Amino acid sequence: MTATTVCVADVAGHLPGDPVPAAYFTGYPGAEDRLRDSPMFKIPSTRHHVASGESNADLIERAVQPLLQRQGREAIRAVDVLLVHSQLPDIPFVGAAGEVAHRLGLRPRWMLDVANGGCASFVHLLELARQILATTDARTALICNAQTAAGQLFTQDRVRGLAQAAIPGDGCGVAYLTTGSQGSPVLGLRTRHLPEFAGEMQLVRDDGRRYWEAGEAQPRIGFTEEAVAKVLDRGNRLVPEVVRELCRDLGKESGDIDVLITNQPNRLFLDNWRQALGLPPERHPDTFDSCGNLFGAAMPITLDHAVLSGQVPEDSLVILGGFAHAGDYAAAAAIHWKGRA
Repeated sequence: MTATTVCVADVAGHLPGDPVPAAYFTGYPGAEDRLRDSPMFKIPSTRHHVASGESNADLIERAVQPLLQRQGREAIRAVDVLLVHSQLPDIPFVGAAGEVAHRLGLRPRWMLDVANGGCASFVHLLELARQILATTDARTALICNAQTAAGQLFTQDRVRGLAQAAIPGDGCGVAYLTTGSQGSPVLGLRTRHLPEFAGEMQLVRDDGRRYWEAGEAQPRIGFTEEAVAKVLDRGNRLVPEVVRELCRDLGKESGDIDVLITNQPNRLFLDNWRQALGLPPERHPDTFDSCGNLFGAAMPITLDHAVLSGQVPEDSLVILGGFAHAGDYAAAAAIHWKGRA
């Protein structure tokens, strides 16, 4: 543990709109492709989509409301550090942090839009915030994960029929961090960068144009059968490995984990990770069946949901773990959960 103890004081989440049923995709004309039967694309029952024009800043502003109510508006306005990850930035040149700060009345000393980390970006943000809080005079941080790709990228009329389209959902998760003894201490983190896989996740268009070039073809993720096989293999291996490494750092076994919160690309990964770590289903809560793949927002939203539903008892060892993109990053964080501060 660093000399300065950094704690998760509170966490909150927001899901936009009403649940969207699987039939929205499966009933769409031409809703078949060669990847439809892949375990990578088994369809969740529902997911949520942002409305037309709904932005990352909109989702973050709504997700922060419970923090304002529980922690007080002045405490949130006084945060020293604001870190934001937007899974689909609203404009290419800048993320949402500045607009979020303006809407919430923040004047942080540290304000960063973080582009990397993908589905494991909540741990990435947690590590960055912990480092800043432990090595500067900053004392509080707000970290935000907004995911808006599902209702914008995957509902396009030429993408909606693909297997990949029915898996993602939109939402936002946020956490309020403090130094000192108020909250749930961050016990440790383990991160692994694998840059050799960084170029394997591609946004493609069937006409070969880049996403910003005019044309009729619509952007989608460039999944192939070979690429899916590689991601399945890496994902199944990376998450248990990094979680075990973190447990060893803490002098623990994977069986000592009280609550495991992961990203949730699909049901296969969730089942395989739990079994690899020897945990029963009740110790690995997720929101996949109701929310789909929430990308970087999955960990904070699922943690908030698990706390609200009584699945995270006080004095629990909570492990957050996940991997990003095609396997270019894997990370895990340990929290001694003492309840909301």
